[in-house]
Amino acid sequence: MNTIGVLTSGGDSPGMNAAIRAVVRTACENGMTVYGINRGYQGLIDDDLCELNIRSVSDIIHRGGTMLRSARCPAFKEEAGMQKAIDTLKKYGIEGMVVIGGDGSFRGARDLSLRGVPCIGIPGTIDNDIVSSDYTIGYDTCLNTIMDMVDRLRDTVESHSRCIVVEVMGNKCGDLTLNSGIAVGATAIVIPEIKSDIEQHVIDRIRRTQKTDKKHFIIMVAEGIGGVEELAKKIQAECGVESRSIVLGHVQRGGSPSARDRVLASRMGYEAVQLLMKGIGNRVVVMKNDKIIDYDIIEALTMKKPVDDTLYNIAHEISI
Repeated sequence: MNTIGVLTSGGDSPGMNAAIRAVVRTACENGMTVYGINRGYQGLIDDDLCELNIRSVSDIIHRGGTMLRSARCPAFKEEAGMQKAIDTLKKYGIEGMVVIGGDGSFRGARDLSLRGVPCIGIPGTIDNDIVSSDYTIGYDTCLNTIMDMVDRLRDTVESHSRCIVVEVMGNKCGDLTLNSGIAVGATAIVIPEIKSDIEQHVIDRIRRTQKTDKKHFIIMVAEGIGGVEELAKKIQAECGVESRSIVLGHVQRGGSPSARDRVLASRMGYEAVQLLMKGIGNRVVVMKNDKIIDYDIIEALTMKKPVDDTLYNIAHEISI
């Protein structure tokens, strides 16, 4: 394989640039030509490509976001859009692709692989919702960002004896909420994987801690649950503590990637190119037990993620 492409798709995450850098430099060191596709699959349809070399990716390892930019691309889901993308790949002689993103990005990589273009997926998403991988690129940075922001909120919450209900990103995956909740000592954590009655789970916990003379409270809620404003009002009415809600929003996606994310992205980017050099496609590179391995993309997309009941129980036993 002499020529490969690399793109980032879906939501951006810190560490994507480190992964791009690893892909480009590994390929160049092995005599390959690398094209960066701008704006994800949309760039393939629009013929928006640029050749990259070892200097093209200098001084990006510490930058958040993605130098190749990203975009949603509904047109790629249609056969006509897919064919335009394949025509672009043929035009530049691109024989294989590295796709950095989440589940939706991997489905696109799978579709290209099934049409004769070997693709390797790298999990890049803050949500940590790629079940086949213990960690995804950007998750650690996001987790630390949430912790830092809630620590700052705590100063005001404690000073005014208030309750703050914080909505955390993650959609239908509660990993960010659960782990950040433990990190900040939240009184209650609400995640979509574990169904709970708000009255019993949150209100009763606040009342119980009030009896031990606790006067300020932090409640962490996954965005897949929603309703943080209504929950804050209910807490104020039921528990008599002034309550506020806050949605942290897209600031959670930004910032310089942590050391862990930079190293993880570099390891995954390197391994992705090694697979393509062997002519292997339709795989996703993941981390399992601190080892970089790969799965068939279709297998990876069908894996189910178990709820970590132990971690959830620990969170609530030590945060009362």
